[in-house]
Amino acid sequence: MVPVLDVSPDAEALAQRAAAWLFDQAQAAAGRFTIALSGGSTPRRLYEILAAPPYRDRFAWARTHLFWGDERFVPITDALSNFRMVREALLDHIAIPPENIHAVPHEGDAAHSASLYQRELQRHYGSAALGTAGALFDVTLLGLGTDGHTASLFPGTTALDERAAWVVAVPDGTPPPRVSLTFPAIAASRLVAFLAAGPSKLAPLQRVLAGDAALPASHVTALEQVVWFIDAAAQGG
Repeated sequence: MVPVLDVSPDAEALAQRAAAWLFDQAQAAAGRFTIALSGGSTPRRLYEILAAPPYRDRFAWARTHLFWGDERFVPITDALSNFRMVREALLDHIAIPPENIHAVPHEGDAAHSASLYQRELQRHYGSAALGTAGALFDVTLLGLGTDGHTASLFPGTTALDERAAWVVAVPDGTPPPRVSLTFPAIAASRLVAFLAAGPSKLAPLQRVLAGDAALPASHVTALEQVVWFIDAAAQGG
């Protein structure tokens, strides 16, 4: 699958481009529209744009369902929580039905929370087997770490080898423990959109685009297309 590169002059323009693209995808979708969200500073700016006019009032929030691609195993009120970041940047400002917000549970340990989240995904999907009910997500948003990780799929961790589960605990990545979608779950997305900005992303981006198998992000696929929203600094100026 050949990725599509969408290059903006800076991080702000990148976030604006991604917001317009996501809006168009939601508008074109017939019925329910499901997104897996990413943490990070670049996605946060995207969420802030969506939480303000014109998208706040025009986005199809009533038929949009929000999941999380990964989460730190901390309470949702914790400063490290991806849910808290999305709530502050987006959820507190839009008219989305509460039942359309599917946060990663924080119950027991990370493994138990992962199993609960997989069950919630299967309930929403309508099947316990991927590929039997269309795309799991319409769009999955992802970031790119300087080490080539994406979601909470870090180099050298056991989560990279998971091929059956949709969601796994990641106890051996960057602390604290994480809960993350797996490669098969991400690959069940109709579209994947990476957001990468700044010169620190130049080296890992070049390696991923060259197909360096040592970087987890190199293994991401989608049912239809992988799009990279990047800025000039991430492209090399």
